[in-house]
Amino acid sequence: MASLPAVRQGVAPQDTMEKYQTLQELSPGALGVNVVVEEMKTKVKHVIKQVQCIDHHHASQALDELMPLLQLRHPHISVYEELFQMWDNEVSSTFLCLVMEYSPESFQDVIEAKRKEKAVVDAQWLQTMLVQVLDALEYLHHLDILHRNLKPSNIILVGQNQCKLQDLSCHALMTHRAKWNVRAEEDPCKKSWMAPEALDFSFSQKSDIWSLGCILLDLASCSFLNGVEAMYLRKSLRQQPGGLRALLETVAEREVPLADTFSLLLPAMLQINPSDRITIKDVIRITFGKASLKSPSIALSLHGLGIPEEITTVLLEGNMASILEVMQTFSSHPEVQLRAMKKLISMPEDQLALVRDTDTKVSWDASFSSVLLSVMQSHPDSTRLIVKVYNLLTMVSDHEPASELLQQAGLCELILQHLTSFCQDREVCLGGLGLLWALLVDAVIMNRDPLKKLPAMVVQVLDTHPVDVDVAEAGCAVLWLLSLLGCIREEELEKVVVLLLRSIRLGQGRVQLVNNAYRGLASLAKASELAAFRVVVLQEGSSGLSLLQETYQLYRDDPEVAENLCMLLTHLASYKDILPELEYSGIGALAQDIQDRFPSSLELVSYAKKVLLSLETAAQPGPGARELPGAACGLSGDRPALP
Repeated sequence: MASLPAVRQGVAPQDTMEKYQTLQELSPGALGVNVVVEEMKTKVKHVIKQVQCIDHHHASQALDELMPLLQLRHPHISVYEELFQMWDNEVSSTFLCLVMEYSPESFQDVIEAKRKEKAVVDAQWLQTMLVQVLDALEYLHHLDILHRNLKPSNIILVGQNQCKLQDLSCHALMTHRAKWNVRAEEDPCKKSWMAPEALDFSFSQKSDIWSLGCILLDLASCSFLNGVEAMYLRKSLRQQPGGLRALLETVAEREVPLADTFSLLLPAMLQINPSDRITIKDVIRITFGKASLKSPSIALSLHGLGIPEEITTVLLEGNMASILEVMQTFSSHPEVQLRAMKKLISMPEDQLALVRDTDTKVSWDASFSSVLLSVMQSHPDSTRLIVKVYNLLTMVSDHEPASELLQQAGLCELILQHLTSFCQDREVCLGGLGLLWALLVDAVIMNRDPLKKLPAMVVQVLDTHPVDVDVAEAGCAVLWLLSLLGCIREEELEKVVVLLLRSIRLGQGRVQLVNNAYRGLASLAKASELAAFRVVVLQEGSSGLSLLQETYQLYRDDPEVAENLCMLLTHLASYKDILPELEYSGIGALAQDIQDRFPSSLELVSYAKKVLLSLETAAQPGPGARELPGAACGLSGDRPALP
């Protein structure tokens, strides 16, 4: 044989068949002869499919169609290693040579061995192989590439638990009518995996589905059908699909692994009309759906089995309810959970609740929250998952029923555990503090006991991230809410005040941080004289009063900031021992400026007047300032800003 120029990049014309030593000629396939060869230089074995073409033009046309297949990259697809043409002088014909990966075993060998033993295929092996085959075929169909020649011998085994699709064909080779007729007469089994329409040279993704269905049929029936019986069954289904029902009954009676899955898949895959057949995405959804996986043995076989990204993507294409079902089904697979979180986060918020009816939404929130909490409990060391769950729960916890359900489920305690275990992890801290804020703001607190452990943990987080302004902002918001709820103990007051003041110094330019920190200080000063003294005492060369004045200069035209500053001053002025320090620090002038600057804000003017009155009373001769009735007024009812 004389070789024409090779087409693989970097291969010289002389390095074609001459570089291979023929070891064995296999039984001819539907398209040509398969030869096992050894590359003389490397001693690596290959399989070369030699396809006789009509002429050089026919070979070149097939080459053009096959060339893009060299670019495929998938762990379960065996890509052609080389493509070249050669001329055979003996038969005066052009041959197209397709160099493939060599493997001594394929699905066909497994099926024939089980037929000989009259044994069923191992459930674990079958589930593993099915995942890989579906993953590979979904990859091809997503790229609009057809296999066209799916059969058991074209799924090779490259390891104990790994397989690859091999021998992808093209339109030019598969529509050579004369060659097909010759091969069919030589061995009628060759075309028995092909779809009815493929016999008339009409190929589509649905014809691949039929072929895959026939392969699954062989795997399901190999323990009780011999090769000839299986061939006649495959061929008969093209005209009489009713024969499938009896076979599936036998599969169920013999308790063949994946019997439930086969009963759902095969009738939908082996429809005579291609338009009635399901797609590869449907095959994946059925295979990994709740109904298919209800068998304990199948569920066990999936445990520890990696679910490829392409399959996960297909499973997560539905609505929130279907995504939650996937998360429940694959609760032991962190890679699935993480992709599910990303999908849920990308969904619009209104889709997370699904409906507007209050009672129905509560049930959805309960289901949603239950799955997410279960994910965190199942994967306690996966910080990426924890952060994703935090983000999702934050989105739904602004519904009061959801917040109550999450509290009852022990979410606050779970966040406390995470902050304790992952205090160094910035993302966990930010997510946990943000979720705590969402749970506590405007919520009905079901049980305050778990909350009393939170201040110490928030203090630890802020100490661990002393210069992180984002963490400071989130921490200030939570500390303010905890102060309102009376959850900060006396022995924690001083440290909390110090951290709030430090956070203001760190993030003076963050208006949300500033507002929440001063609200927290005001709440603590109202409740405790010790906290009030800690605000005015010198620290790091300055006191809280000087910091307050700096803040006012920065936000003097912001009524919300001014109100929070004035609220803190009102509570400080209610303690007679602090009044001299207020007077000395020039707080009277600041209060007067606030009163003059915001004359239309009755609440602001009221706060400012109370401060000025306290200072005037303290300046008058007499027994000294006393605690003013009503000075310690209630906090603003405004909703705090999101951290």
